[in-house]
Amino acid sequence: MLRLNFPNIEIGRCVNASPQVLWKLITDTTRWVLWGPSITAVECSHRYIHKGSTGRVRTSLGFWLPFSVTDFVDGQYWSWQVGGIRATGHRVEAQSPNMSCIVFEVPIFAAPYIIVCMAAVKRIAYIIGG
Repeated sequence: MLRLNFPNIEIGRCVNASPQVLWKLITDTTRWVLWGPSITAVECSHRYIHKGSTGRVRTSLGFWLPFSVTDFVDGQYWSWQVGGIRATGHRVEAQSPNMSCIVFEVPIFAAPYIIVCMAAVKRIAYIIGG
């Protein structure tokens, strides 16, 4: 799925997993490197993020950037700032008890980042087994 939802572009995919399983994966900072192609390391005081969580990520280019979780609705949505700039939103949409969709919201100004998010949804589907 790819769609324009101003002021974002959304990229998503449905997987054979409960919303809870998908949510746990995308909020677990120890697993971000498994599905986030642009992240090679994470330092955060919390394993599972919440609103206000802060830390830093090492990018695939080798430098560290600070992050802060700016919006958070437990089980449904989180977004963040990376390097002080509004970055991606992450949403879980329940389809049924055992089917859910992961959706990344990319600000229009960062449209080329869609390519990274496309790789991320593929990795998530692989990790989940769907």
